[in-house]
Amino acid sequence: MRIGIIGAGNIGGTLTRRLSELGHEVRVANSRDPETLAELAAETGATAVWASEAADGAELVIVSIPQKNVPDLAPGILSGALPGAPVIETNNYYPKQRDGKIDAIEAGQTESSWVAEHLGTPVIKAFNGIFWKHLLEKGTAPGTPGRIALPIAGADGPAKTTVLQLVDELGFDPVDAGSLEESWQQQPGTPVYGKDYGVEETRKALAEAEPERPADFRF
Repeated sequence: MRIGIIGAGNIGGTLTRRLSELGHEVRVANSRDPETLAELAAETGATAVWASEAADGAELVIVSIPQKNVPDLAPGILSGALPGAPVIETNNYYPKQRDGKIDAIEAGQTESSWVAEHLGTPVIKAFNGIFWKHLLEKGTAPGTPGRIALPIAGADGPAKTTVLQLVDELGFDPVDAGSLEESWQQQPGTPVYGKDYGVEETRKALAEAEPERPADFRF
């Protein structure tokens, strides 16, 4: 599959490595010159490109940048993706730690709905709650005892199905976490966030989430 990744930090860089290992054709970009990704490209075989080129011809796109930087992405930056290509966003809102105040999110809009609004396209929330080293190192075959489960939130349909399958291919049990409007159940500070739970524990943690954002994750 042709995959475009915008963002080459801990999660974006890890997904570049893992997806390239699995044989996917990966194009990766950061906010700077592609030459700054020369080492990652040489290591993985991925192609480093400008952010404006990452989605060109992509069958799936991943956006993995700080929440505060989403509005800085150029309008139509994903327009080159193939029709119907899933757009995964891995972002988290850290108002005190990094992002500053985002009024809409403080007022109750989910992080992912805010990202979708700025990107101008539906998104699927995934990979936001797993420690990057575990994403890199702890994927296992289906049926392996202790296999980590990852929640995925977004609209039902082919795009979400593709993402569920990709999570499984990466070595994790996918758990359907409902619609994008329900993605608050996996935001920072919720019971599932940052945990290496299995399927049943993940579902239980999602069900136990409270809508009110914890104090550490409010401005």
